[in-house]
Amino acid sequence: MTQVRSILLTLFLLLPVTLSFHPQISPRIIVSNTRLYKNEATHDVRNDFAGDIDPDELKIQNTLQAHQSTAARLSFPTSVRSLVHHQHGFAVLSTNSKSNPGYPGGSVVGFAPDPSGRPLFVFSGMSSHTQDVLVDPKVSLTVASQDFKGAADGRVNLLGEMERVKDPEEIEMCKEIYLEKHPGAFWVNFGDFNWFRMEVKSVRFVGGFARAGTISAEDYASASPDPISKIGGMVASHMNDDHSDSTISMIQHYIGVDVEAAKIVSMDCLGMDVVVKRTPKGGDQPQEFKIRLPFVRKVEERKEVKEVIVQMTRESAG
Repeated sequence: MTQVRSILLTLFLLLPVTLSFHPQISPRIIVSNTRLYKNEATHDVRNDFAGDIDPDELKIQNTLQAHQSTAARLSFPTSVRSLVHHQHGFAVLSTNSKSNPGYPGGSVVGFAPDPSGRPLFVFSGMSSHTQDVLVDPKVSLTVASQDFKGAADGRVNLLGEMERVKDPEEIEMCKEIYLEKHPGAFWVNFGDFNWFRMEVKSVRFVGGFARAGTISAEDYASASPDPISKIGGMVASHMNDDHSDSTISMIQHYIGVDVEAAKIVSMDCLGMDVVVKRTPKGGDQPQEFKIRLPFVRKVEERKEVKEVIVQMTRESAG
């Protein structure tokens, strides 16, 4: 029971929102930590746990909570623009079905964002989604992060309206942007393929557990993609394959918590998201959860990423 209590306390203290673990657990407790945005979603948790948590474990949980509540993170608009811009270029397009009125249609489609973040598409005239948007231009596009594996990973839902691109100069611009993302898309020159641009009206974002909300179309368009997120996956893979011990040491040094394993899952100009594993004091079952490990300073270029990681590694080894 102490182990279960410890797991739940980890979630209480680390996350601005938490999950409902069992519908029969009561009484109900509303968890209210600082949220990044006033419209960020919240969840309820119920608790009837008996027993006491290990005092040393409670100190560790408080240390984690204090650190994570102020850890540097990208803003919502920048996170969204970065996810959409650096993703592999495929997403789920939802349309209002022409052939089955009243039902949504879903298609996996290729896309490329323009400089304002508006998705560009080139569709065959025979495709069902093409027929759908010609009748009703209201659509949504669900974009998952590059390495999406589950609920802890980021995803974006863009809502807006499709418009057909007809101007020859604009079409050439669309081709250039699209081919940069999809260099093998030879069909862009086919006569029965048409260009479309999605005008984003609203954005819903889930950045993983405890990070969700909406942003306006204006904030989305005015944000810029984070430059480090594009290369973050490669740097993370190198660290995970060859220097995982250094990541563990950095977590202990900068956050003050010992972990048994650490895997970097994303990286940006302000720091790293790391999935860690640790066994609570007084327990015998390891926990696995994501934490934020900020850089000691903001980085702008690839070479600076190496420099700051080397600096943090050396400081953690001292």
